[in-house]
This record gives sequence, C-alpha cells and structure tokens, in this order.
Amino acid sequence: MFLVQYTGLNQLPFDPANNNEPLQFGSASGPLVTEGLIENGGESSKKRKRTNAPSADSNRTLNVDSTAMTLPMSDPTAWATAMNNLGMAPLGIAGQPILPDFDPALGMMTGIPPITPMMPGLGIVPPPIPPDMPVVKEIIHCKSCTLFPPNPNLPPPATRERPPGCKTVFVGGLPENGTEQIIVEVFEQCGEIIAIRKSKKNFCHIRFAEEYMVDKALYLSGYRIRLGSSTDKKDTGRLHVDFAQARDDLYEWECKQRMLAREERHRRRMEEERLRPPSPPPVVHYSDHECSIVAEKLKDDSKFSEAVQTLLTWIERGEVNRRSANNFYSMIQSANSHVRRLLNEKAAHEKDMEEAKEKFKQALSGILIQFEQIVAVYHSASKQKAWDHFTKAQRKNISVWCKQAEEIRNIHNDELMGIRREEEMEMSDDEIEETTETKETEESALVSQAETLKEENDSLRWQLDAYRNEVELLKQEQGKAHREDDPNKEQQLKLLQQALQGMQQHLLKVQEEYKRKEAELEKVKDDKLQVEKMLESLKEKESCASRLCTSSQDSDYPLEKTLNSSPIKSEREALLVGIISTFLHVHPFGASIEYICSYLHRLDNKICTSDVECLMSRLQHTFKQEMTGVGASLEKRWKFCGFEGLKLT
Repeated sequence: MFLVQYTGLNQLPFDPANNNEPLQFGSASGPLVTEGLIENGGESSKKRKRTNAPSADSNRTLNVDSTAMTLPMSDPTAWATAMNNLGMAPLGIAGQPILPDFDPALGMMTGIPPITPMMPGLGIVPPPIPPDMPVVKEIIHCKSCTLFPPNPNLPPPATRERPPGCKTVFVGGLPENGTEQIIVEVFEQCGEIIAIRKSKKNFCHIRFAEEYMVDKALYLSGYRIRLGSSTDKKDTGRLHVDFAQARDDLYEWECKQRMLAREERHRRRMEEERLRPPSPPPVVHYSDHECSIVAEKLKDDSKFSEAVQTLLTWIERGEVNRRSANNFYSMIQSANSHVRRLLNEKAAHEKDMEEAKEKFKQALSGILIQFEQIVAVYHSASKQKAWDHFTKAQRKNISVWCKQAEEIRNIHNDELMGIRREEEMEMSDDEIEETTETKETEESALVSQAETLKEENDSLRWQLDAYRNEVELLKQEQGKAHREDDPNKEQQLKLLQQALQGMQQHLLKVQEEYKRKEAELEKVKDDKLQVEKMLESLKEKESCASRLCTSSQDSDYPLEKTLNSSPIKSEREALLVGIISTFLHVHPFGASIEYICSYLHRLDNKICTSDVECLMSRLQHTFKQEMTGVGASLEKRWKFCGFEGLKLT
C-alpha cells in the first residue's frame, strides 16, 4: 500500500487552468516528482510517475516542499477540481484535505483505472474497453473560455425525442456575458455552423450543416463554462444541449425522403422492366403476300401456332371482306385440317399413359409376389421346427421383420386393389357411356337421314314444278304460232316427258325410303322405351330384394324389430333423448321443461318445446314428471328414471 503525505502547501506562481508548464515538486526524502501534460485528441490529460525510497515499515512517504509552491486561492472549488484532475488529493489553504475519502489509487478521476503496463503508449496491445465503463470527459480549453466536465457519477442529462432530420440544437445555461463569438468558438469544434439564433434569456439555437454534428454538440451537455479566469456569476453557466425542432430541418428531411422514394421507385421500375417478359412481336397488316405466307405456315406443324395467332388477329381486326373472304376460308380450312392431327397426338399420349399404367401395375404385382415370398419365409421360420433353434434376440428380430413386411405388403396390396377398382369403374362408366352414345348416334343418324330425305324430296318437287312450267310455256308458244311441230321440238318434248317420268319415279322411291326410315326410327324409339321399362323393373326387383333382406333380418333378430317399433321414430329423437338424459342425470332433483328447452336451444334453435314434451311423455320408463313446491311455488319437473325403468322392462 502506498501512503501519500503532504506536509505543507503554499501559493503557486501560476494558475493550473491557464498554464501548460510542467509542475516541479521538491521532496525532502527522495528525488523530484515531475508531472507533465500529454496531448490526447486535442484535450489535456495528466500522467504521474512516482519514485520514492522504501521505508522500514514498508510504507512510502512523499514529502512535498512547502517552500517551492505558491498559489493564489481565489476560488476553492476551481482549485479542488484542478487538483483532482492532476491526480492528487485536493487540499485546502492550510493543507487539510477537502475530500477526506479520496483514494489516490483510483488515478486522475474516479472511474478511471490506474496506470498499468497494458495501457496505450507503453508498447503493448491494450485490452478491449468494457462497454459498461463510463465515458471520461476532460477539461476543454478555448481561447476565451474554459469548459469543465460534469461529475461522472451523475446520470446523463435528459434529452427529448430526436426529430427527423434534426440539424438544430438548443443550447441553454449560457453565461449572461456570453457573446455569439464565444458560442461559435465553443461549438465550431463540432462541425460547420450555418446559423445561430441567440436570445436575451441565456439560450440560443445553433443549426449545423450535417446531422452527425448534432451528436457531437450533445456531448457538451452538462459542461460548466467559465469565461476567462473570472468567477463572477455572470461569466459562468452550465450548458444544456438538446435536440430542437426546426421547419427548415423538417423540410430538408422531407425533400430527402421524397428523393429517396423517387430513387426507390425508379429502381423498382427498372427491376420490373428487366424482369418483365418480352412483348410478343407485332402482327403484320393483312395483304395478299402476307396471306400467302400465313397460308403456308398453317400447313407446317411447327409454325402452326404463330400462324393461327396471326389469323385470329386479322379476323378480329375486321380484315374479312368480299374480296378476301375466299382467302380467309382457305386459311380456316387449313386450320381445321390440324384437328385430326391433334386428336391423333392426344390418342398417342393416352396410349403411352395406358402403357405406363400397365407397366406400373405389372411391376407392383411383381413386388407383391416377392413380398409374399418373404412373408412365407418368415412364417416358415416361425414354425416350431426352426423356431426352437433361434436365440431370443434372433426370434425378436424375425418377428419384427415379419410385421414390417406384412404391413408393407398390405399397403402395396391396397394400392394395387385401388388401381384395379378405378379401372373397373372406368370400364363400367365407359360401357354406360358407349351404350348411351351408340343409342344417341343411331337416333341422330336416323334423324339426319330423314332430314336429308326431306330436303331431297323438296328439291325434286321444285325441279318438277320448274319442268312443268317450261312445258306449259312451250305449249303456249306452240298455240300462238299455229305452226306445225318441228321434229326438234317433238324430240325436246319427248325428252322433257321422259325426264318428268324419271323424276316422278325418283320422287316415289325417295318417299318410300323416307317412310321406311320413319318406321325404323319409331322402332328404335319403341326399343328405347322397352329398355327403360326393363331398367325400371330391375330397379323394382332390387328394391324388393332389399326389402326381403330387411324382413329376413327382422325375422332373425326380433329384438331389433321390437326396438324399431319403439316410440323413438328417428335418429334425431334418439339424439335428443340421449342429450336430455345426460342433462337430467346431472340434475337429480329434476328440471322444468323450459329449463331443458333453454339448454337444447343452445345446440339447435329449431327445437320446439311441445315436441320435446311429447317425446318425453312417450318414454314413460325413461322420464317421469313430478310436482314440486308448495302454493305459489308449485312447479312441474321432469326427472330421469331410466335405471328404474330398465329393471321394470
């Protein structure tokens, strides 16, 4: 332990706050102790070295020569602060300690660790600074003033919430004699100052060029300022620096945010344009040359989709007119020719799919056969002939493997059966669809044939009428001319007559065929009606068979028949009976019908009170009604008596 003893202290011929010369101390029992100033980031810090001779009691004593120091004591507080910053115990005028509990081993200020070989400047890498160590603030010397740091043990000064884009600070606690030049001198170390608005009430507003400068200015909050070496109250003050809200800062911040938003929108637009798929090429306008090119492309399978899109665009634009109708019809006909190709491709793909299904089914059946063989091996190993020769662990493993193999076999078997069921269902659906489709196709074919025969009959009639009109006109011309018939005209008349006879015969044949087709159509309709009747009869037989089965079951199980003839008529009533029984079993003293219905209404709002009461009255061995209470409190209550009724029945 080191013991520092100061025997006396006279006035020093300098002021520690304004003098940068090293201090010289005289010692009566050892060499001099020299203490100098070391610059650290523009602020002064003191480092002390001690060299003392050891004493007999292992204590070291430092005697300061009282004749070598003289100091004017105008402000005891300032002197104590200066001595504390020098790392020495603050002493009074007579040498008594101002702080009796000062510990010189703490270093220059409380909270700073003492000098160690690991500190910077000693040639060894310093250890990392712990995050909970307080920030050390030192004295700041300016040309016109001095700033003294606050007590490090005090909490940091409070600040308001930082406004967005804050570049302006509020500075309070300025000395009354402080000028704008002093304010600039103190705060220009934080950064470039744009404007200062000073008030007469010892505060001002300072606007900096950048936002980070505000954080540097907040560092000075809590410092005590003193103008020169004066201790007058008007020349001192305690600075309070805080965020200030200014319209200019907010406007600049909003402009910056808008600019960032514009940049972000531009960046997103560029990204979307980069990721957007390219637009399709524009469709050319219609012309005879382009029409021929598209017609050739329509015939090519590889260029069909592009050509069809062009054709569709032309038709939607309204390029079809009388002059180009034939060209468009030929292109549409070419497009229609691809229908058969597409159907063939679809059939080929369906065939491939069926083959793949068949291969999968065959592979699955092969796997199932192998699983059956493995399970048979396990079962044969489980028989007593071989089972007795296995150890306990081997038996356990064989049984586990057998269970696993059976489970996997069952899963695969279910899967195969499901595939077969789906195929059977598809086959049955296909047969039904085929029968219906064949019937519909036959009917539609007959109807279409009848319509074509009608059209041919009408056309023949019109031709016959035309020939008759021509014959009449020829006769009229012959009567007017009163000429002899030429052999050519006679031949024409004979030809016309022969044509008429042929037409009449053809018309008769067509009429006969039409009648025959109508008869066939009626026959098909009759067959259809008979098939429908047969289906109805089959359905009736199935229903009768099901009834017979139910009747046989009733005869086999008379108890169920008696249960079916019970007063419970539906599943809903059975559910109600169960719920009411549970409710009344919880209420052994019974409950009114209104209370029971209020409970049932929570489950279903459609339940009627009269229906519930009627149901409970039908079940006399399950529920009974009793009168409880006296006089005005007389009330009907239902109770559950199912356990008693079970004994009676």
